[in-house]
Formats: sequence, C-alpha cells, structure tokens
Amino acid sequence: MTRPWEQIALFDLHEPAPPAPAPEPGDDATEIAPEETAPAEPASAEPTTTAAAANLLNASATEPAATPPAPVWEALPAGEEADGHALIVTADGTYTPSGRELTGSVDSVEKLDKLIRWAALTPLGAPAQIWVVGQAACELLGWIIDPGSEDDVDDMEALRNRAAQELTAVLHATLTPLLNAGWELRGEPGHVVHLSRSIGNFTSMVDVVIEPYVWTYWNKDFGWHNRVGDMGILGSPTAGTYLPDDDLSAARELGRRLAWCAKHLGVLPGPTPARTGAALVDKIKRERTRSGKGIVVTAPGSVPPLDGPPRGDLEPAVGWTRVPESDDLDNAHRLVSIDQRAAYLASAGMLEFGYGQPTHLTGDAAATAAVGEKGAPFGLWRITLPPGQTLSLPEKLPLPHPHMLADQPVQTWVTTVSLDGLCSPVADGGIGADRGDLDITEAWVYPQQGRALDKWAKILREARKAAVDTEDDATKRFLGTCYKGYIGRMVNPDMWTAKQMQHHHQPLWRASIIAHCRWRGRRVAMRIAREHGRWPVRTVTDSWVYLLAGGEDIADASEALGKMSVEKDVVLTDTLLSAFTSAQDVHEVNLAIKAAFADNEDAAGDEEEGED
Repeated sequence: MTRPWEQIALFDLHEPAPPAPAPEPGDDATEIAPEETAPAEPASAEPTTTAAAANLLNASATEPAATPPAPVWEALPAGEEADGHALIVTADGTYTPSGRELTGSVDSVEKLDKLIRWAALTPLGAPAQIWVVGQAACELLGWIIDPGSEDDVDDMEALRNRAAQELTAVLHATLTPLLNAGWELRGEPGHVVHLSRSIGNFTSMVDVVIEPYVWTYWNKDFGWHNRVGDMGILGSPTAGTYLPDDDLSAARELGRRLAWCAKHLGVLPGPTPARTGAALVDKIKRERTRSGKGIVVTAPGSVPPLDGPPRGDLEPAVGWTRVPESDDLDNAHRLVSIDQRAAYLASAGMLEFGYGQPTHLTGDAAATAAVGEKGAPFGLWRITLPPGQTLSLPEKLPLPHPHMLADQPVQTWVTTVSLDGLCSPVADGGIGADRGDLDITEAWVYPQQGRALDKWAKILREARKAAVDTEDDATKRFLGTCYKGYIGRMVNPDMWTAKQMQHHHQPLWRASIIAHCRWRGRRVAMRIAREHGRWPVRTVTDSWVYLLAGGEDIADASEALGKMSVEKDVVLTDTLLSAFTSAQDVHEVNLAIKAAFADNEDAAGDEEEGED
C-alpha cells in the first residue's frame, strides 16, 4: 500500500534514504539506540544521503559526559502504528510518528493547510492529529505569545489564564488562510485547534495540537497546584516524564508515544487524559455495536431524584487520621504507606454496573429487592446506618462508611457495593449487618447490569503491563491519568455536553468504583491487624500509613491490580519518632507524616488513587 507522501510532490519533499544494512550473522551489532546515533543534520530541500540523516527523529546530539543518562523509555523504538493518522511538525521539517522525514519547514499557515490536505490523515478513535513541537516551529507560523512569567503573578493559574486568552487571540488573527481554504473551527482555538472541512457528504476533521502551549489549558487532569502536572501524552515536568528539551529529540519521543498509544490502546491520545479514556470506551462501543456482542451503553446514567440525598459525593473517599498509642510506637522504626495498585482500574474491570431506566421502589418492595436470589441488583438504597459506638468495631480504624457517625443513626443513600460491604463480617471490614437491620425504605434499581467496562479495563491493564515490563514510566503514568481522569469525569455532565458523548456521564459507576476501593482497603487493614497486630495511623482513599518495625512487610505478595504495594517507606529518625510520640491531636500527626514523607512530594499527588 503506497503512502500519500510517495504519490504527491509537496514543498521541500524529501526522499527517504535506504535503511542501513543488517549486521552479518555473528556480529555483535544490534539496532542503534537513539542516543548512539550521530548528531542530526539540519533539514534541507535536497534528498538525504545517509541513513542517519534520513531519520532525523531517531538521532540526537551527543550528550556531554556530565549530563545524566536519558530515561530508559527514550531509547525504546518507535513503531509505525500511528503513521497515516498523525504528523509531527518541527522548525526543521515534518515527520511521521515512526520518525520518517517528509518535508521541510512549515513556515506559513498556507503551507500548514497544504500539508494537512496532502497528508490525507485518517482518524484513529480521535480526529487525525498534527503536532507542532517546539517554540521555533510556532514562531514560523506566527503563533507567538508573551504572557509574562510566573514571577509576575500570584499563582500559575493567573498566568495560565492570561496565556490562554492571548493564544486564542493570536490564533484568530493568523488562521485566516485556513478558513479561506474551506476549513472551519470547531470551538474556540487554543492549545488544540479543532478543524473540519466538508466536501459533499464527507467531513474531514483534524486537530492541530500546539505542544509548547498545552500547559495553557485549564483541566484538573493537568494537576494545577501552583505547578504544571501531567499533560496527557506529553508527560509531567514535575515527574520527569515530559518530552526532552531538544526539539528533534522531543519530536522523536512524541512520535514513539503516539505509536505506543495507537498500538496498545488502538486510539490516538485525546486532548486530555479523560478524553483518551473516553475514546477507548467509544472504540469498544462501536465494535460491540457492529458485532452485536457485549454490553453497549448509549444513554447517560444520571443520579435519579433522591429524597434527602447526602451532601457531597454519594460514596466519598475516606480521609482519616488518629493519634498513635504507646503500643503503636513499640518497636516502630519505619513509616510505611501502602496503596492499592491501580485501584480504580482494578475495580472498574470487575464490577457490574447498571444501565437503562431505573425503577423506583419504596417500603417492602425496596427491602425485598435487596435480598434477591442473586443478591442486591445494581442501584441506590436508602438505609439507616447505626451509631458506630453501638457496634463491636475496631477502635483503630475509621468507621465503616464515611457517612456513619459514632453517636447517632444516619439515614443516607448508598450504592449496592456499600450495601454488600456493610453486610460483610467485621473481620472482613463490614459491620455484620443483615439487610433487614439497615432499615431499607427506598431504592432505585436498574433493569440491566453487567461488566460494561471489562474490555476497557483489560486493554488498559495489558497496556500498563507492557509499560511496566519495558520500564516505560512515561506511558505508565499516562495510562494512570487516562483511567483516573475518565472515571473522575463520569460525575461531571459538563464534560460530556455533545449528544454523542453523553453516555460517558455515569456518576453511579464512579461512586461504585470509589466504594469498592474503600471497602477493599478496609478488608486489607483487617487482614494486616490479624497477621501483624498493626493498625494504620492514617488513610486517604486507598492509601494506608503504618508505623512498622524494621523488615516488617505488610504489602500483598500478589502483583495483581488492586493489591497493596509499598508506596513510601522511610526510616524514622529520633526527631520524627519524637514527633509521633508527642503528638496531641491528628493535626500534629499529619504534620509528622508530611515531614517524614517530605522527599516523596510528587508521590503525594497520587494519593487520590494508587498507581504503583
């Protein structure tokens, strides 16, 4: 199959050089890693004459001896899976994601239009993509902004907002040649310029992603805590997974990640991690619709009208700290936090979710539905939580449900996951209640249920394993932001305003996932107490902090997702141990924990959901 760039002459089109000869049998030579190649030559209008020059993205300048070695993932090969779906533009030229040089510089918006139409890229779970990498490439297109520096503002959010407004104004002023050529803007232009062009009944869509300005997009997926956090497929500057500083090296690494995403997820990365997760769900939905096999959810699952709903989340994550007692400090030499490995992903793949129009039940009908032959169906249940102090519960754990109070009953709504958890034995983290003990007075029950996210979770799980096996922390972190971002946005209808995306609004699915992670963590805490006699001093969502002796291991032996792994492990100095010994309230305990884990500040940002 021929490629478009092999058929049509474009501006400064380069002919690819032949591949380097394979090593003879018996040679010790292997494929040349990027950092071992010769320095890249500048792009020119003449055909290249050497293999190294023909593949500029796979070449990088020799680093000085004092420079730290490049991350492992930057030496991984770039596949061809994203070729034909995406292009990368630098100041030196344009490239396929696999690293093949196509044309010279794109030094005007007119040439950008010519490039897009000539390339004839096709979508892959998302519109085709043109990635503009490096400030120099932006300057050639006239896309220059100067919002100032973070020293000029009180916080990064103010700088981001100023930069975003300036970028939109610059794009409106420079995109006229594209609009005159028949392209239309889908929404306001910003770090992504969404273009569409209709010819008859066919509409072509292309997203132009401006890499230097991705940080200007407001989205909590990007971690705004006065710092720039994860920026989707581009990585995280604070975690050390962002693209290299050199434009050609950055282009090569971006191409590798695009190909990786196409290979392991079957889609191009979306403009945010959450949109990438949604694109994968939609890909599976299309496949199941065509085959007629598997669960297909086509409508939103909004929260039904509830009488007396709780404030905030239906199933909030738990946050709890206690002051350690003398037996907790006995022979304590380490402070260790454990968390569930990819907790949300594990729960998403194993839970049965409800869909369709729910039925409202009251009185005996609601109570009867909760004790069906196959257990309680997916739904919401209005129950009465008994006062915690009336139950025989461990004193060194938080109450079993975040809505529960110690001294009075609480009437509230819970998901089926929590209903099952409360009825579990105390030894397994529940309260040992019969369903009749919970005084079920009302319910919303869904007519259909099943493991709607099982294939989605399987694809992400296998992709995660591939990243772990190759020490590709950049794509591993990206996957974490994808599934956490998607599950987090299930609760927000404003995220899915387009009619064709409204089925992603599933707040009860998200509530069930959070509840499942919470109950699983509580069950593990009970197991640790039985086996080690140790109780946590703090928990946030699915992370638990313990004071332990030297060499004491409380993590799960299994490598499966959802199992407990060590997140942080520090030796307690005399000063830190004294801080725990003298702590008078939970605030002082939290300060001591923060001081102990001070060198793990980036990991603290992942406490929302375990990722190791």
